[in-house]
Amino acid sequence: PKLSFSHLGIFVFDLKRMKRFYTQTLGFVASDHGIVYDSQKIAFLSRDPREHHQLVLVEGRTAGSDDALLNQISMRVDSLADLRRVYALTLRHAEVSDVHPINHVVSFSVYFRDPEGNRIEIFCDSPWYADQPHIEPLDFDLSDDQILADTESRYRSDPTFQPIDDWRREFMDRLEEADRERD
Repeated sequence: PKLSFSHLGIFVFDLKRMKRFYTQTLGFVASDHGIVYDSQKIAFLSRDPREHHQLVLVEGRTAGSDDALLNQISMRVDSLADLRRVYALTLRHAEVSDVHPINHVVSFSVYFRDPEGNRIEIFCDSPWYADQPHIEPLDFDLSDDQILADTESRYRSDPTFQPIDDWRREFMDRLEEADRERD
């Protein structure tokens, strides 16, 4: 499937400081924040309402020459059908490891590690938004229609659940307000 570069995730020493730098200096706006894996703080930043996040900052980097900076490299595909093909390819490739299909509500993803252990995310957008992070298993035994229906029914009661186009309009307003405040 055709892949388009989407976003980059990096591990940071000081999440608050890095978030302040990217928002105040480079004009990013926080689109979400939360906790992943029970304790790691995470911030999603963007300058584009079409992209929920262009940069992901993940707390947890520590001093030392062997510490990883890169959290993940993320690329978009056009559809669940394309994502399903990527998933099948990762399962057949002997040098790919740590394969995890995930439902983030805002997107459907397949995470895996390349031969040198770098984390890759291939994803397709969903038609919805809900506050992030959401990390639920994605079941490729279900049809695309079943995945969509299951996601909608499971998260419809979330007070932040909404069509992605509504979220994009609200986020555009936040971007414009942040630009006015910087001027």
